[in-house]
Amino acid sequence: MLARFDSAIGSHVPVQRWKGGDDGETPTIAWLLFHMTVHQDLAVNTAIRNRPPLLAEHRDDLGIGHLPAWAGLAEAEDTAVTGALDLDRLLDYVRAVNSSTARWIDSLSVMALDSMPSNSYRLAHLADIPAEGEMSWLHAMWDAKPVSWLVQWECIGHGHAHVGEMVGIRNRLGLSPF
Repeated sequence: MLARFDSAIGSHVPVQRWKGGDDGETPTIAWLLFHMTVHQDLAVNTAIRNRPPLLAEHRDDLGIGHLPAWAGLAEAEDTAVTGALDLDRLLDYVRAVNSSTARWIDSLSVMALDSMPSNSYRLAHLADIPAEGEMSWLHAMWDAKPVSWLVQWECIGHGHAHVGEMVGIRNRLGLSPF
């Protein structure tokens, strides 16, 4: 996803325009990039690998340490998140998650794709995302999903969809390379 992002957005849209365009519409590039990266981070590092998300190490540097652990997961843009994001640190976080995912995939056994991790338990206990309340939708969506689903949706499909949205934003900004 990072290569697609870099070729479609990163090389054409100046970072200072990621938080909004001339029309003030949401979603913004910053939001979509952060949102899809958080989903990938939680899917791979927390749900699958049974580790805290890399976001835990990056929250303060990103400028969102004061926000709930689940900030950035909803599809609708949260302007408190976008407004707080340090865009240079955002790229560091995106690269860290993508590098971690690539290393993990390189060592992945195909047999692992059918395994069923304890997604909801891991989200609650390793990422502080409660199963009850406003985040119950994520737990329900990931419940009883195999590793293959988490990789196919959260690392590939979800990211491709949001990079496509970013291309639309790039075009509205008049920054299309074509």
